[in-house]
Amino acid sequence: MEIVIIGSGVAGVSFAEKYRSHSEDAEITLITRENDGYYSRPLLSRGFSKDTIEQTIILKTFDKLRENNINVISGADITAIDRSNKTIAIEGSCQEKSLNYDKLILAPGSAAFIPPPFRPYSQLFFCLNSLVDLKALRKFRTGLVNKNRKPEWAIIGGGLIGCEVASDLAVVGDKVTLFHAMDRLMERQLQPEDSALLHKVLQDSGVKVLLNQAVQGFIKQEEKVCVKTDVTSEFDALIVACGFKPHTELAEQAGLEVGRGIKVNQYLQTSDEDIYALGDVAELPNGKLYAFVLPIRSQANWLAGYIAGQEQQSWTPPVFTTKAKVHGFEAVHPYAV
Repeated sequence: MEIVIIGSGVAGVSFAEKYRSHSEDAEITLITRENDGYYSRPLLSRGFSKDTIEQTIILKTFDKLRENNINVISGADITAIDRSNKTIAIEGSCQEKSLNYDKLILAPGSAAFIPPPFRPYSQLFFCLNSLVDLKALRKFRTGLVNKNRKPEWAIIGGGLIGCEVASDLAVVGDKVTLFHAMDRLMERQLQPEDSALLHKVLQDSGVKVLLNQAVQGFIKQEEKVCVKTDVTSEFDALIVACGFKPHTELAEQAGLEVGRGIKVNQYLQTSDEDIYALGDVAELPNGKLYAFVLPIRSQANWLAGYIAGQEQQSWTPPVFTTKAKVHGFEAVHPYAV
């Protein structure tokens, strides 16, 4: 059996390792655009208060996976899926230009969602969706700190990631202004009482929280970047944290059924019986995307067992909770998931 996995996040790596435990002789190939190894994406938002984050965030090197007889092709992109011939086309510095598969596992994760009005200004802001993004942010910040300047940041988006990053930057002493379009923070996850508590915790840490903000765009003025609302404010840098968008492009080009994510049935199977989707890219029949570590790992382990013939029942989401990594904040009520 030739198993090909696209993506080296928790979904792809967990599946590869679990399937290897079920089958010693299967050919397992994992393809990723990453070069740094398998790392913890949830720790990205703690990337400023931990000096050694660029090393400690790595959970496993790709060489360690290879020692488990998992072929890892890193620094590569999949450009096409040929469903008729069951091959994929690969682009990058690797020797392989195409691979055959018996079963294809799509676990490409997601990109940072950029609201359409912001897209023309993409050169003026950062996102925080990968270790590459974090390294760029840390390098920029170090450049200012080395000039004895306290960085001043604007963060656009008061959801989970925006609040976590604002908190972490404030902890290291940076000036932070958080712009949020809604009338309370993390309105999708928190009860109003907890949103108010989060607001207070952030303000007490030094974060300036601005709600009901209609951000119209950004302007570069010499070394500063300006945020346009009903007034214009200057900052050293901007971070756009407005959610995530599943990587569905490859599946769509291949003619698979796509909605918010790649549509799958209760067996995580796409509209092609030999192609499966995992993680925050997989849209279940109930319309949900399970973009949290515990259900993603559950999907990966279940699917490995299912393809190996060890699981018969369909996948059901486990009971799980989430938690904002905001310094000094504890929600009183359960999060909505």
